[in-house]
Order: sequence, then C-alpha cells, then structure tokens
Amino acid sequence: MYIKLTIAEKLKDLRVNDRHLTLEQLAEQTHLSKSALGKYETDECKDISPFAIATLAQFYDVSTDYLLGLTENKKNPNAGGTSLHLSDEMIALLQSGKINNRLLCEIATHENFRRLMTDIEIVVDRIADMRIQNMNTIMEAMRQEVIARYAPDENDLHLRTLEVAQVQEIDYFDYVVHEDLDAIIHDVRREHLADTTTADDAPALTEIREKLSEAMNYDSKEEAIIQTFCDRMQIPFEKISKDEFEIFLRIIGKSRLLKEPMSKRGKKRNYSAGHSGE
Repeated sequence: MYIKLTIAEKLKDLRVNDRHLTLEQLAEQTHLSKSALGKYETDECKDISPFAIATLAQFYDVSTDYLLGLTENKKNPNAGGTSLHLSDEMIALLQSGKINNRLLCEIATHENFRRLMTDIEIVVDRIADMRIQNMNTIMEAMRQEVIARYAPDENDLHLRTLEVAQVQEIDYFDYVVHEDLDAIIHDVRREHLADTTTADDAPALTEIREKLSEAMNYDSKEEAIIQTFCDRMQIPFEKISKDEFEIFLRIIGKSRLLKEPMSKRGKKRNYSAGHSGE
C-alpha cells in the first residue's frame, strides 16, 4: 500500500502534486536551472549539491532530512518520543516494521479521528457509565411500577418498551466507536483507490463475458487455460510461439484437474505473419 519514495520521486511529487508546477515555473521561482531540476527528478542522478537541497527544501517548506531520505517526516524530523508522550513500547512498535506506519498516520490525521479518540476515552474511563446506569434504573423502576399496578401481559407494548430501552453502557459505546472507525476506514480506503499498490478492481461483468466468449472460440480447453494464464501474468498471448505453446500443452497435460484426455487440436492454432515463433 505504501512504497518509500526515492529522492527523485520526492522532488517530483512535491513539484507536481503539492505545487502543481512545471519545470520551467520551478526554475523561475527557485533560480535553479531547468536542466538541473529535471536531472534531480530522475533516478539516474546521484549527486545533488547542498545548495540545491537547501533551496528546494526551503521552497517546498520541508526538511532537508526529508529530501535526503533520512526521515519520512516532511517538517518535524527530530520530533522525539518524550515530547510526543510516546511510550517505549509504542516507539519500538513503530520502529519494528510490523505495522504500516503510513496507514496509521492516515487514520490518525483523518478529520474525524479526534472524535474517535474522544469516544474511546469515554468508554475506557467510564465517563458516561453512571448516567446510563441511572437512566436504566429509572426505566426499570417504572417498569416494575407498571407490573405491580396493572399486571400487563409480558409482551405489552409499553412494558416491553421500558425493558428494551435499557442498554448496557459497553454495548452502546461499542457501537458508537465502531461507527466512528468505520467512517474513517471507508474514507481512507477511497483515497487509496488510485494507489499503484492497491489491488485492482474485480473485472467488470462485461469483461468476464468477453473472456468467456473468447474461450468458446478456442480449439481446445487447454488453449483457453493458456489464454487465461497469459492474461493473469500480462503475457501477450498472440506472441506465444508454436514451440512455447506446445510446451504449455505438455505442462498442462500433467495436471490432475484435467480428467479428459489431452486434446491435440490446440496445436493447430493459426500463427499470424510475423509471429515470434516463425
């Protein structure tokens, strides 16, 4: 979901996504040459002058440590655990690589995260427990009074209302916290849809129908399997040579999932002019 950016990728990301500038505009505003700036944004560039680093860090309002890859914090590279009130266990967890720190930051910086933390604090510190217990006590007293005075059926609407209106404080706040977190996760998930490391969407129904329609035209079941494999591995099926195709057939023929005898008709597939096998 997250890949650490190189120096070149950081510089390009800051220019394109943060400032929305062309190389010409950046050169004009920083007084650095366009050719040098363009070179800095390529992975082939191994040498950036200290002056350029300082100039770009000041222009983009980020730390030089961030540009040099020494930290992932753009503005607070030296923020310590003490000033942030982080425990030793929390620092060790963040440094362990066992969790996705970037995802954790996205969740924590969501606009509704403060509400989530407030609601969790209410649950953990039992701040509202007494109020809910008092309301439950009042409703239960009313219910007992109704039973004693009117002896209604246990499924009486009003009697049942006084019963179900009583809630367990932990159940209620579990729901509140769950609702807070769900909203945050849904928003973060939506933001990740454009990420290159996010899983692709499931194929649309029309695409599935097209694949099935293509498979019906193949000479053999084995050819359909090879086509599917090539699609999954992003291998151009039309560039498979005759020898490679026959190797595929021999390998597939060893599968225990193919109960029917191996079809040879797939070997008669027509190979277009200029095919890699010719």
